[in-house]
Amino acid sequence: MVTAVYPGSFDPIHNGHVDIATRAANVFERLIVAVYAQPQKKVLFTAAERTEMVRRSLCDLENVTAIHYNCTTVELVHTQNAQVIVRGLRMASDFDLEYQMALTNKALASDIETFCLFTNLHCAFLSSTTVKEIVIAGGDVSSMVPAHVQRALEEKCR
Repeated sequence: MVTAVYPGSFDPIHNGHVDIATRAANVFERLIVAVYAQPQKKVLFTAAERTEMVRRSLCDLENVTAIHYNCTTVELVHTQNAQVIVRGLRMASDFDLEYQMALTNKALASDIETFCLFTNLHCAFLSSTTVKEIVIAGGDVSSMVPAHVQRALEEKCR
């Protein structure tokens, strides 16, 4: 059984993340969407809030679970008995960072593979930062995030 981990800050989860998770769930027998609790960037939502948004966004996928973590991603992969890290690529500039991270992870844990999925075109422009900025400015993100995420964003940004 191949288990994969899809890590990220997911602050908040958006339709691009949902797209990658859905497609990865079709490839791997088990997918763990792992919310990094302490990213280096400032987050709007707590780890528990982000994890719950991920759970609700992916609740229809029976082989997907959502957790949050504080260790390195490779440590998490090992503790979850996973073999693969899933990453999403939106544009060419993402490749440089993802390539560096994949090489670093391989140096830390040679037994773990990185699996990259290209985001579908309709989600390629999405980022959590952009979604938050639109909501803060009073814009509509209903086509970019699940409905419960939009409500949470609007409440948090009031």
